[in-house]
Amino acid sequence: MYRERNERLQIMVAQEELNAIDDWRFRQRMPSRASAVRELLRRGLQAEGVEIAASHEKSSDFGVIKKRGPNE
Repeated sequence: MYRERNERLQIMVAQEELNAIDDWRFRQRMPSRASAVRELLRRGLQAEGVEIAASHEKSSDFGVIKKRGPNE
């Protein structure tokens, strides 16, 4: 499933915040920092009562190279 992303969000974080994000990411076995930040944002918004449509995409779903199946 492909979901278009139209916006780029750049933020500055303290080294301690980045360390916490990375530690959480590795414990959750997330593929990238970006996917970890998206998941943390989603969870934070849900905790505040913001309803977000479920999307179960992975960062690897947004690559520029098509993955080949076992028979290709």
